[in-house]
Amino acid sequence: MIYESNSREDTFNLGRQLGEKARAGQVYCLDGDLGVGKTVFTQGFARGLGIEEPVASPTFTIVQQYDEGRLPLWHFDVYRIGDISEMDEIGWEDCFYGEGVCLVEWSSRIEELLPEDAIHIIIEKDLERGFDYRRIAVEGPGQEEEGRQR
Repeated sequence: MIYESNSREDTFNLGRQLGEKARAGQVYCLDGDLGVGKTVFTQGFARGLGIEEPVASPTFTIVQQYDEGRLPLWHFDVYRIGDISEMDEIGWEDCFYGEGVCLVEWSSRIEELLPEDAIHIIIEKDLERGFDYRRIAVEGPGQEEEGRQR
C-alpha cells in the first residue's frame, strides 16, 4: 500500500496505526534517506503499542528495548553496522524470533538476516510535492487487506 504524508503528524499517525495492529513476532523494516522521518514514524509506532516513554533512534547502541507497551518493542538502527557479524553480538535472533515486535531502521544493511515475512516500509521525499511531503510504501504479509490509501 502507498500512503501519502504531508506533515510530521501524518507520518507519526501512520506509525501509530501500524503499531496498534502489530503482533508478536513481526519484524518491520524501515528504510529511507537521512531526514525522511524514520524516527518520527517509529515514535508513532511505539505509541500505537502503548509505549509512552520518549523514543529516540539508537544509532550508537544499535538496539533499544521498550517493555512498557502491550508488546515489547526492539528498535534497531543498523546504520553504523560495519559487518553483519556485529548483529550476533547484540543477539538479533532472540529479538527477531521473540515475543515482541522489531522495528529495524536501515534494514537494507542486514538484508540477509531478515525473515521472509518481514514488513517493509520505505519512506521517500518528493520535494516537487512540498518540503513536508512523504511517500510511504508498506509491503508485506497482511498489508494489502489492512492498508488503505490516504
